[in-house]
Order: sequence, then C-alpha cells, then structure tokens
Amino acid sequence: MNDFEQHIEQYISSLSLLNKEELYLVALSGGADSVCLLRCLQALGYRLEAVHCHFHLRAEEADRDLSFCQDLCAKLQIPFHSTHFDTKTYAQSHGVSIEMAARDLRYSFFRKMVQARHAAAVCVGHHSEDSVETILLNLVRSTGIHGLTGISPKKGIIVRPLLCVNRLKIIDYLHSIQQNYVTDSTNFVADVQRNQMRLQVIPQLEKINPAAQVNILKAAQRLSDIADIFDNYLSQQVRWHPSEGYRWFPIAELTHEYILWYLLKDFHFSSVQVEQIWQNLHGESGKQWQSSTHELLLDRNRLLIAARSAFPSTVLSMPRIGNYRYDDKWQLAISQEQPNLSAADLKDPHCAFVDSHHVAFPLCLRPVRPADRFQPFGMKGSQLLSDYMTNRKMSVFDKHMQLVLTDAHDHIVWVVNQRTADWCRVTDETTEVLKIVCTAAPCHSSSF
Repeated sequence: MNDFEQHIEQYISSLSLLNKEELYLVALSGGADSVCLLRCLQALGYRLEAVHCHFHLRAEEADRDLSFCQDLCAKLQIPFHSTHFDTKTYAQSHGVSIEMAARDLRYSFFRKMVQARHAAAVCVGHHSEDSVETILLNLVRSTGIHGLTGISPKKGIIVRPLLCVNRLKIIDYLHSIQQNYVTDSTNFVADVQRNQMRLQVIPQLEKINPAAQVNILKAAQRLSDIADIFDNYLSQQVRWHPSEGYRWFPIAELTHEYILWYLLKDFHFSSVQVEQIWQNLHGESGKQWQSSTHELLLDRNRLLIAARSAFPSTVLSMPRIGNYRYDDKWQLAISQEQPNLSAADLKDPHCAFVDSHHVAFPLCLRPVRPADRFQPFGMKGSQLLSDYMTNRKMSVFDKHMQLVLTDAHDHIVWVVNQRTADWCRVTDETTEVLKIVCTAAPCHSSSF
C-alpha cells in the first residue's frame, strides 16, 4: 500500500464510507479520476464491479472510452457493465439541457444497477477541486448554506472516496502505478458553466491567492459545521405535520428564510423556487410549485407538500361483492348486510351503508372529475362535487386526493370517507344493505 492508497483508506475509514464485506459499483468513464478510483479501491481490497454510460454525444471519442474501459476491466478481472443512451432525444422530450439529461440518465442507470447487482453503493471519482467548482457554481447561482458546503462524501447510493485529494495527486498516483487513461476533449472547452469555472474563474482566483482552493474548502467545512448545528436544532424544533397523503407547516412559524430552506432541502426545489416561495408566503392562497418529485401548495395560512406520486390517477372496477385494493394504498371490502344497523356503524367514517337494490354493479373507485355532481345525504337536490369540497374547506391537495365510489351509471354513491349519497340511502323500506369499507392498506407506507 503506497502513501496515496493509505490516505484514501484513512479517509474512507474516518467517515465509514465503505465496508469490505459489501459489493460496490465504480462509475468508470475512462478518465483519470474514475480510473484512479477503480485502481485504488481494488488495491485496497474492495469488491468491485464497473459501470459505464455511453451517451452518444462525442462520436468516435465515446466509442474509444467504452473500448478502453472494457479492456481495463478485462485486464483487472473486474466485471464490467455498460449501457447506451440517446441523450439528445431525452433532453428534447423532457425539456432539459444536455448536461442535465446526461445526469438524469446516469443516476437512473446507477439506481437500476445497484438493485440488479445487489450492490451497497456506487463510487464516483469526484475530487476536492470538483467540490470547489460546485461551491462557486452554487454561489453565483444563489443558494442556501448547504449549497456552500461542497460535495457530500456520501449521499444516498453515491459515495465519493476521492474528495480528500486533488487532481494533481490523482495524476501522480496514476503515473506511479504506470496506469494510462483517456481524456475527454470537451473538458477543455469553456462551453458549459462548470468548464468555465474550472478553466477561467478558478485560475484567476489562484492568481489572487495560490491557496484559493484550499481556503475555499476550509471555509466550506466551517459552513458545514454551522449547518450541522442549525440542522440538529431545527430537527428538534421544526417538523412537517402529517395529514392524509401530504404534510403541512404553519406559515406563522416561518420566521426566517433558512427555516424554509431547511424544510425543503430534501425535496429537489431549486434555489429560485425557494426564493419565490418565500416571497409569496403571504400572497394569494392556491399558488403551487413543482419539483421533479414533489408539489408544494400555499393553502391559506399553511404550506402543504406532497409527493407527486401520491395523487391518485387510476380507476378500479369492482364487478361484484368482495375485497379489492386500489393503487396499493387503499383496501376495500364490499359485503351484503342486514338492515339492522347500529349507531356506531353509522358514525364510522370509513364505512358506507347503502340500499343494495338502488346500486348497480360494477362499482368504480376513481379520483374526482371536474364535472362530477353529488347529492349529499339529507339533501334533495345535487351540487357540483367541487362546490361540496370547497364548502367543507378542503385544500387543493385534499381535492386532488379525494376518491369517489360510483355505480354502473357513474352516479356517485360515496365521497369516500366523507359522505354517502342521498339517492341510495338506507331507509325503513330497505331489505338488503351494501356495506363498503375503505381503509389504508396495512403494508402501505407514505411515498412522502
């Protein structure tokens, strides 16, 4: 074990990044950083497999990279997995930049491979200078305190064992073990922000102070310590309040913008969005923001947040009496009962009792539609279901998540867990009762 490998091993150990009993995937591009990572981790005795992405953006150069990685892994006897992406088509269809498209495709592939190979994590070759670039990019784009703390050594399935070394040490290590690598020519073209930062901005900072990068990292570490102190305090004092399918937070408790940053830091909202939310806290109710994973709603004196996957969209047809499951979130039990109902039965919000002779199968469970009309229990006429929900002061999220039970003629039988319809109510003349029970599925956990 040479000095470089010993330094990396100490860094891994100090942060408990890796475990030699586990399998790890190494993201291998063929460049110096990823090749260094692969060779170093293999020398330290870790179980490895390599993964490579071909984005079809650099023609022959990308083909060269793939061949190099295949040959290197064959020589090192490390299993190799590769995939191909039509990155330009993905970027166009999703309305994102090529850089963002490649990132999305790369990390989606990593997640799939971790599951397929039963790996503990994916190791990537980011080093200390990458962290400096990230800090400066976040600074010029506007960010919260977490954006100024640099790249995290471990986040989710991604581990970065080389953050303790700079690019020069990586190159020196490769020379010392006589290991070649490939060079991406686009890294030397200042056509994207990260390249501009690396090729133009950082060299200017180093003219002012040759230790600029080292000092930026030291400041980032201090900010990281401060952020940890704040977060530990806020984790005990500031919490989202749970509700059915979403969570909420009172606007009155958002006394500082940092509290909003803290609440939203795990939900993929951009810094621009967070600033917009802060500026609109006391604005018009009903304003919404979306991230790639979540939706945020300004609802009167509260902020509501829900995973975008939480909103129901499917229709479940139930042709007969029996047990059913909806979206793996709800379970329904439909049974025939005698009309001798107790007061306790009628008070249970999860149960609906209707006259079975008035209701025609198949029944359907579905989300609310804009034109739905409903005749609430005890009311002679009907009204728009949207008006009914508004009168009950339901939030936009509650409305989106509300389910209705309809009969074969698409007449609403039950606004689920809210109120049954009057047209199918149980009366003294009812001889058979249809009992419908809707409860949360026992194995369902919130996608929040």
